[in-house]
Amino acid sequence: MVTTVNGSLRDMARRIEHLTTFPRPASEVYAALVDEGHLRDRLVALGGTDPALVAFTTTDATTSYQLKQGVPADKLPSVARGLLGGDLVIERAEVWTEAGRAGTVEVTLDGVPGRLDGTFTLADTAGGGSELTLAGQVKVGIPLMGGKLEKMIAEQVAVLLDKEAEFTTEWLARRA
Repeated sequence: MVTTVNGSLRDMARRIEHLTTFPRPASEVYAALVDEGHLRDRLVALGGTDPALVAFTTTDATTSYQLKQGVPADKLPSVARGLLGGDLVIERAEVWTEAGRAGTVEVTLDGVPGRLDGTFTLADTAGGGSELTLAGQVKVGIPLMGGKLEKMIAEQVAVLLDKEAEFTTEWLARRA
């Protein structure tokens, strides 16, 4: 798992790139990522406070869903605790397209004027595994503190994606 976080100018968003590897082929990982049962199970295991699958829609070509996850205030860095005055509520919308196994993600944080936007790509690798790549940007519009919050958000997204990949790998193994 590799994470790169860049950005320095306050009028610029902070770029985030994250690569997660799976020991399973992309077709199996994709099937899990767009499976309503998998999403519900993942939320129970990793969703924090008051997790919810807010919406789930699937067609022949695309699957879209909205997730709500909470991070207790005592698990947040002090800069975030001071700003939020309580728990962090994360709202996440993803749209996946089976053709190309690609997706988009939009993340907003309750009480924070900012967001994360990005794209996911899922591809097979040599040896039968696969890689999930997130390329995006984090932007927080708070003078003086925005950069610190962008860095914290990018780091936390990377940690969450790693935990989700671990959960998905175990979830798929239980179904093999």
